[in-house]
Amino acid sequence: MTAYDYPFNSFIGLELADGYADARERPGLTRVKPPLGEPAWLVTRYEEAKQVLADRRFSRAEAHRRDAPRALSRVPGGIVTMDPPELTRIRGLAVKTFTPQRVERLRPHVRRLAHELIDLMVDVGAPADLVRDFSLPIPIAVICELLGVPACEHERFRLWNDALLATDLPPAEARRNLDELAGYFTRLIVRRREEPAEDLISALVEACDADDELSEKDLILLCVALLVAGYEATASQIPNFLHVLFRNPEQLARLRADPELIPNAVEELLRFVPLASSAMFAHYPSEDVEVGGTVVRQGEPVLVSIGAANRDAARFAGPEELDLDRNAQGHLAFGYGIHHCVGAPLGRIELQEALHALLTRLPGLRQAGKIEWKTATFFRGPLTMPVTW
Repeated sequence: MTAYDYPFNSFIGLELADGYADARERPGLTRVKPPLGEPAWLVTRYEEAKQVLADRRFSRAEAHRRDAPRALSRVPGGIVTMDPPELTRIRGLAVKTFTPQRVERLRPHVRRLAHELIDLMVDVGAPADLVRDFSLPIPIAVICELLGVPACEHERFRLWNDALLATDLPPAEARRNLDELAGYFTRLIVRRREEPAEDLISALVEACDADDELSEKDLILLCVALLVAGYEATASQIPNFLHVLFRNPEQLARLRADPELIPNAVEELLRFVPLASSAMFAHYPSEDVEVGGTVVRQGEPVLVSIGAANRDAARFAGPEELDLDRNAQGHLAFGYGIHHCVGAPLGRIELQEALHALLTRLPGLRQAGKIEWKTATFFRGPLTMPVTW
């Protein structure tokens, strides 16, 4: 059987490589050979992606014991590579405390921050770098506000986060950064036990202390996951969304004329933009499982392409077109099943408010130079994006 070289996507731009469409058209799953690790089966269709992501017979944790297929030297760790019951225990802590009501209370803070950043851009004058001046500061400030981290510590958190996601750091340096971050959270937890505040950390500490099955290590793992998930994806998607809208001027004009469309537009943009540079996580079945007409044998890794599944015509009509009127609910941008992102409500608020502020405050916003793209990262997106208005 032919094993196709993988990944298919380039880091330059946001196109979904033709290899994914070819794979969707083939019967069964596609065999791929990443540059690192063992060969794998690749899932590219929507229903099959949901099946693998939801089926408890597939393990992500097994990848730690195997030469897992991967495109980059490191893959994210923490709760995103856990299995039940450990994952269930920690997610339960998040669900109890990271409530929609708590997240919604952050909306005014996100809105105020977005407008303050635009004020600074206008004061300095065009051109500005949308990444440095807008999309990076928002998520790190918001997640630190949520966790109760003082403003003076935001830059340290940004550097720690960048180190956790860097693929070119020596293992010892990556470990040192993770240990420093865990140590900070440990000290913050101690302070909140002594002096509770109106922040998520205090609520998490209270819930953790009330549950004998939860440990402080569980709490720290969850805090690290919230930081990483709450920063990098949103920081990448804000300029990604603008890049796509600039290339679809009719859709951009509709949003400018009717900002009430922005919540629906965010869902369609989440569906449309293939954020990941490649399928990141290997899923290992504990027994033979049939997926899309292919029998995956016990221990054979399966990769799931979210970007390809979100372009499956069997689920979304005309999937290659950006359609802001589309009902894109059910897209898999935030994952599915036991690994669905617990921070999805916060991500939606940040993306909605960022787009609203940019399109209403800067109606002439447009690209003002060549984009420099990130390379060799988990999430695709601009490293720099010059804009004017």
